[in-house]
Amino acid sequence: MTVLSNDDVQKALSGLAGWSHEDDMLTKTYEFDNYLDGVAFAGAVGTIAQGHGHHPDMMVTWRKVQVSFTTHDEGSKVTEKDINAAKAIEALGFPA
Repeated sequence: MTVLSNDDVQKALSGLAGWSHEDDMLTKTYEFDNYLDGVAFAGAVGTIAQGHGHHPDMMVTWRKVQVSFTTHDEGSKVTEKDINAAKAIEALGFPA
């Protein structure tokens, strides 16, 4: 897996609304009407991550879930693996 340049990451993010690139991670915070919707979303993200063999850091709080990806095997940098996982999560159609 190849580490993406900052320019490549920014190009990929142009198609991923709400995702940001900070500290060599892709991150997005999703907001929900209630806590259990966030928990359900976190479970769906976990299922997608397992299917991709690429697992995010997630923080579940009151009505919010923050999802962060980096590729630890590549020195904790952003790779295509992170972009693909973020795209799969976006395909769920949850609001930002």
